[in-house]
Amino acid sequence: MPHVVFDKSINLDILASSFEPIFVREPYIIKIQDIFVSKSKKSALVPTVIVDKKNQNFLIEIFAKDNKTTIRLFPWTDPEKTDGVKMALGYLSAIIQRKFDIACVSRTNILEFIPAI
Repeated sequence: MPHVVFDKSINLDILASSFEPIFVREPYIIKIQDIFVSKSKKSALVPTVIVDKKNQNFLIEIFAKDNKTTIRLFPWTDPEKTDGVKMALGYLSAIIQRKFDIACVSRTNILEFIPAI
């Protein structure tokens, strides 16, 4: 399953309050409009739409634990793991890196899909 792990816990309220929607047209259509933070402030869901080989709607899940933050596909929405899906995770990861410059990627299996910041 595609994922990105950062070496620090991030503040999801700060991420949500400063979030700007993502809309990419090339090479795939990627649309990310909102972030919904849980009551505990330790997890968030990000509704995502991509169009590559097909149109897919799914959720990206962000977990902020004591010493790490994980971004992955929400298991209940199980999209086909196309390049467009991986690129959506990559764009969200790049936004987190830009916003929280102390956060470094410690593990990932989609490095080639994370745009340079």
